[in-house]
Amino acid sequence: MPTLSLDDVDLRYEVAGDGPPLVFLHGGWMNGDAWQSQVNRFTPEYEVVTVDLRGHGRTGESGQRRYSVELFTDDVEALLTHLDVDQPVLCGLSLGGMVVQEYLDRHPNQAQRAVVAGPVQSMPPVDVPSDLKPFVSPLPWIAASASFAGPTATFQSLLASVRPMHGGPWLSVDPTVQSWAQDAVSDVQRGEFRKIFRALYDYEPPELSHVSTPTLVVYGDHEVSLVKQQGHRIASAVTDGTVLEIPTAGHLVNQDNPDAFNEALTAFLAGDADRLAS
Repeated sequence: MPTLSLDDVDLRYEVAGDGPPLVFLHGGWMNGDAWQSQVNRFTPEYEVVTVDLRGHGRTGESGQRRYSVELFTDDVEALLTHLDVDQPVLCGLSLGGMVVQEYLDRHPNQAQRAVVAGPVQSMPPVDVPSDLKPFVSPLPWIAASASFAGPTATFQSLLASVRPMHGGPWLSVDPTVQSWAQDAVSDVQRGEFRKIFRALYDYEPPELSHVSTPTLVVYGDHEVSLVKQQGHRIASAVTDGTVLEIPTAGHLVNQDNPDAFNEALTAFLAGDADRLAS
């Protein structure tokens, strides 16, 4: 697996296919393998890039004491420069979608197109005044739980805390995908789990009205309603935003229903609005 050596971490990534660059960014505590169905579908036409963000998967721990969405975005920018990628199509899910938003804020017209899936703007997905966030932060509990119970049990507790509000499974509707996600989390070290959560919790979403990049927001029909609302905010904020709901899918929408997700992405990349709407 290729490696980009940065100051404090060796970033692991994969490149497959040939054509315009299509870059996939995974969700929190997941890894680049989350996009395997998309890699298989798009490598005949695109140069497909996947990466394990710092703290995740095969990249693993780094020397940074604290992570942030801004830091993850710095890493992605370094990778794009390393690969000599100009005007990429960026596709991110959850944490990866936050990175896409941060990238668009920095470079409002540099990406060819952008996809924000499982469209989280903030954690929790509600408006909490920034001056109040430290007082209601679950970070002490997350740190203690990750240290003593481990990442997998902590992750399961996080999922369970959302389920009563949602009324059913929301991360994934597919038991195979659920099992894959648990395995991915189990590969994350305890300290890294805490740092990743803090990056999610501390992120202040940018105001994106200056972004001219065509942007597709995608979520599953089993997604948490508050996340759906945030997705509509993202699409409304940018100059050219479209929202699409994928059936039979939860938060891990690209894995739950890869055929529908790939079809939507194909239409979006082709600029086929009519086909996308259908």
